[in-house]
Amino acid sequence: MTSTLLTGAGELFGHPHLVSPALVTDGDRIAWVGEQREAPEADAVVELAGRAVLPGFVDSHSHLVFAGDRSAEFAARMAGEPYAAGGIRTTVAATRAATDEQLTAHVARLLGEMRRQGTTTVEVKSGYGLTVHDEARSLAVARQFTDETTFLGAHVVPAEHAEDPAAYVDLVTGPMLEACAPHARWIDVFCERGAFDDDQARAVLSAGERAGLRGRLHANQLGPGPGVRLACELGLAAVDHCTYLEPADVEALRGSGTVATLLPGVEWSTRQPYPDARALLDAGVRIALASDCNPGSCFTSSLPFCIAVAVREMGLTPAEAVTAATAGGAAALGRTDVGRLEVGARADLAVLEASSHVHLAYRPGVPLVAQTWVGGRPV
Repeated sequence: MTSTLLTGAGELFGHPHLVSPALVTDGDRIAWVGEQREAPEADAVVELAGRAVLPGFVDSHSHLVFAGDRSAEFAARMAGEPYAAGGIRTTVAATRAATDEQLTAHVARLLGEMRRQGTTTVEVKSGYGLTVHDEARSLAVARQFTDETTFLGAHVVPAEHAEDPAAYVDLVTGPMLEACAPHARWIDVFCERGAFDDDQARAVLSAGERAGLRGRLHANQLGPGPGVRLACELGLAAVDHCTYLEPADVEALRGSGTVATLLPGVEWSTRQPYPDARALLDAGVRIALASDCNPGSCFTSSLPFCIAVAVREMGLTPAEAVTAATAGGAAALGRTDVGRLEVGARADLAVLEASSHVHLAYRPGVPLVAQTWVGGRPV
């Protein structure tokens, strides 16, 4: 166990009262935060030369286990074609054809991109296999990289079950869940037109709960629907997308502990309206920002990009957007050990080549993360 003093920071995010902030890590944890003049001795000293230190970003929604390319679909959307969930089946075919080694290498590459951009905690879903074998192997691949793995067998109904979606729900809640549960912490459903209705979503989530998996939900992405209220009723940790919300949805979220995870990269990529993050915060709703990195509706691995878009298009201040991408993401994953620069938290850090977190939105598209620290070590 080696302690390190990080001194000369321009900012420690979440500690605006500190004039000359400093931080000490000990092993994989933060051991001390305070004024530089009061810092305890440490085994090593790192001079930050005015750089800002943020908690490592917590990306609580991603789909990294896939194969294939849907750039032609993106180009068609930019030419005016609307987004629909049916394109998922294109990725399903490519993912089923890929080897375990190909899928593993692809996840490693995307996680490398995320690390270089300051992301230190990542949730990864299955959902592009949609057979017992392919869903289980997708989660086994994901589990090599993160403990935050999510079984999303209920992503869409695959082509071979198109005429009998009820039989597919039985497969998801039976043999597929049994094969996938050992590799997953979470269970998720795409509750949307063209995917699964609220009754089907309830059945899948209930089966997952019986198997020991915590629930989360994709909802209200393509239009208004019952998903957000279902998530709040069931006490799910998070409900994601929340693009089309009615007053009853906001009221349900306000009175629940369910985090509304917003995915601004999706709206950027699909040209849908942006969710009103300002209204949600003002209503007392807890929000998170995540990438939704996936090959169809949002192929970005950059939470700094999502922060910049949320500030420009969704009514958030830079501080609110960073909080949503750190502490908010942690809350969406039921975590208290990440997403904050506090004593006892994991020493997961994003060091910026800038003096303030504001530069993430002020200088969009610029690679501002100078260093990413995971568990007390730069990576």
